Amino acid sequence: MGFLEIKDLKVHFPIRAGLFNRVVGHVKAVDGVSFTIEEGKTYGLVGESGSGKTTTGRAIIGLNDVTSGSITYEGKSALGKNKSILNTHKDVQMIFQDPYSSLNPKKRVLDIIAEPLRNYENLSKQEVRRRVEELLDKVGLSPESIFKYPHEFSGGQRQRIGVARAIALKPKLIIADEPVSALDVSVQAQVLNFMQDLQKELNLTYLFIGHDLGVIKHLCDNIAIMYKGRYVEQGTKADIFNNPQHIYTKRLIAAIPDIEPANRAKQLKYRQEVQAEYEHASDEYFDNEGLAYGLQPISDTHLVALPEKG
Repeated sequence: MGFLEIKDLKVHFPIRAGLFNRVVGHVKAVDGVSFTIEEGKTYGLVGESGSGKTTTGRAIIGLNDVTSGSITYEGKSALGKNKSILNTHKDVQMIFQDPYSSLNPKKRVLDIIAEPLRNYENLSKQEVRRRVEELLDKVGLSPESIFKYPHEFSGGQRQRIGVARAIALKPKLIIADEPVSALDVSVQAQVLNFMQDLQKELNLTYLFIGHDLGVIKHLCDNIAIMYKGRYVEQGTKADIFNNPQHIYTKRLIAAIPDIEPANRAKQLKYRQEVQAEYEHASDEYFDNEGLAYGLQPISDTHLVALPEKG
């Protein structure tokens, strides 16, 4: 059994209409996804906007209701009545996408990072300040920053403050929802390397949500590709990048920019091949409603959403 196990998770939002606001249908934002994360590893959940990846993460931590399925954390069910209870676990934390809006602009850094410490631990003011200064040092910021406000920092520095708040209670699992997508490319690598270093130091387990396969490749051990609430492909990093099978996965890989001039001709050729395959055979990968088929194993670790043969 894995550290975190998700089985057949569904999150359907009701569509209401008419005078009596009756439910006339559902938006199937997440429609039956399953995965396991081993302790100390990173699982990447990838897809374009609207694919359901963020809804999956929010459902796991209890910010969205769960329609059906199971969430098991450290061998125990984490589902209450239609909602995950992981948001009540101090060892499960979340890093949000936008470092500009996820920090209260009216609070000093001391109070932002100290909030979880004050809520969960019985510490004196001196102990809280010492812990906050230690956390700032751990994320590469000066302890003197405690008296500053968020607007006095760069985007990368703000995200480091968000990470400091997330690790304040020494969590085991962090759900990171596109933590670098709002940052400049030059800053993204710094934050990703920093997150990897923290993972090794603290034995953190990550669920890393993103839309950029180039970023996901840098950090993740196992990867799932989402499209319209369903998986189209799931496997190890080597499975996904060395042997992509689904046309949607291939298109995401083809979109990864390559800064090496020697590789550009090869990349352009691959993009053209993928586009030609998509134009001539895309209906083989999706059903009549444009949705992915069920996952079929092609190896012990690699699953692809393809129609059943026969």
